[in-house]
Amino acid sequence: MEKDRRRSDLLHLLGLMLLIVSGIAAVAQYSDPSFIGNLDTVTTLSTTVPGNGDVNPYGVARVPRTLGNLVEGQFLISNFNNGANLQGTGTTIVEISPSGALTQFAQIDAATTKCPGGIGLTTALVALRSGFVIVGSLPTTDGTAATAQAGCLIVLNSWGKVVETFSGNHINGPWDMTAVDGGWVAVLFVTNVLNGTVAANGTVVNKGTVVRMLLVIPDGGVPLLVNSTVVATGFPERTDPVALVIGPTGVAFDEQTGILYVADSLDNRIAAVPGALFRWDASRFNSTISQGGALNDPLGLTFAPNHHLLAANGNDGNIVEVDPRTGRQVAKVLVDATGGPPPGSGALFGLTTTSDGVYFVDDNSNTFNLLH
Repeated sequence: MEKDRRRSDLLHLLGLMLLIVSGIAAVAQYSDPSFIGNLDTVTTLSTTVPGNGDVNPYGVARVPRTLGNLVEGQFLISNFNNGANLQGTGTTIVEISPSGALTQFAQIDAATTKCPGGIGLTTALVALRSGFVIVGSLPTTDGTAATAQAGCLIVLNSWGKVVETFSGNHINGPWDMTAVDGGWVAVLFVTNVLNGTVAANGTVVNKGTVVRMLLVIPDGGVPLLVNSTVVATGFPERTDPVALVIGPTGVAFDEQTGILYVADSLDNRIAAVPGALFRWDASRFNSTISQGGALNDPLGLTFAPNHHLLAANGNDGNIVEVDPRTGRQVAKVLVDATGGPPPGSGALFGLTTTSDGVYFVDDNSNTFNLLH
């Protein structure tokens, strides 16, 4: 009991320090007008295909600081498929400037990286102020869910070299991720979609999780995993012959309220997990802030500059804007109607925003785009 109390006190103290260092204890400033409602132009900035032919771009992360090969304000994109279009086999991360210039940031060698099952880079992608990049891997050997493995989180330095991997510790099919970045300490929130899904062979199981991982980053050293805790569970998930697996995907942490928002893809809703930074139990009763309506397999999730949530639909090519205070869906914009049926399905995954608009990947065209 005493050990648990001390551990809880330590995490609480580190969390408070993180809030102070990150400058996120400010009073929330909400804006009612829609962010995307008046955006009507989609500009293709660049292909996301590197030299080895990897396709199916998933994760998007904006670089916060220039270090090594990382340039502040540029974007990192992870690829889930290899050149043969097999899911769960992509090994590359590309870096793209706002003007569309592309370079390869990393190509991860499965033979030398200790990740259970191999390499298949998912939407779980963050770039930290310390210069480290962390990416999730949900690997397969043949592109099918039957061979999907638990995977890991892979830590790369600012030069794109693998320096650490995290496996076990409740990681089981890391699908998306967000970070609360305090510089020398960071908290990751990771969604996981393989808790019983492969064995269920297409049947829905309510075992999807969100795992909180506390990292300490010593000066001159690599990130150290201090603690791993399941903070939310019970999300529906299943394997899928087209999408490989469907389950809880995008996560967005509200640094002003402490609420973690989760894109619950199968239930077509945005869920809220209060107190996510400090809770020690796995909440099964996550409140729903918005469900149905324009939401249609929400995948990527991020905050807009007006503090509304933006969700990228997997089934129809729409980006949907939700006011987290009321749950009201204030706008939707169609950014890709190709492919399908239905039109636009399979196009969207990761996205992020700046004052310029919404940057997003398009899996149907293997491109990085700007809605403005």
